[in-house]
Amino acid sequence: MARVKGAMATRKRRNKTLKLAKGYWGNKSKHFKMAKQAVMKSGNYAYIGRKQKKRDFRALWITRISAACKLNGMNYSTFMNGCKKAGITLNRKMLSEIAINDAAGFTKITEQAKAALQ
Repeated sequence: MARVKGAMATRKRRNKTLKLAKGYWGNKSKHFKMAKQAVMKSGNYAYIGRKQKKRDFRALWITRISAACKLNGMNYSTFMNGCKKAGITLNRKMLSEIAINDAAGFTKITEQAKAALQ
């Protein structure tokens, strides 16, 4: 049986990494060793970024809800407590969308939250 050499597999593996590094600055897009390091690092950043995206959006929604609550004479924490006691089970994403697009609807929700607190 003939001996199998790994030239094709090695070339394919290297080309795959170099393709991922396309557009990187300097030698990071040309030399395999540097490209491999850069691709690994960027993969780590992408992985972390997918987790941070969820946090960032939640913080944005809370900021929007808080701003709308202040217009209705309430702060965020008392509003959320009132919503919980009133049985309003809308999540923060939907509450922020209502606050942006339907100010009158959000005012009604804040009134219900205020009534539940008393």
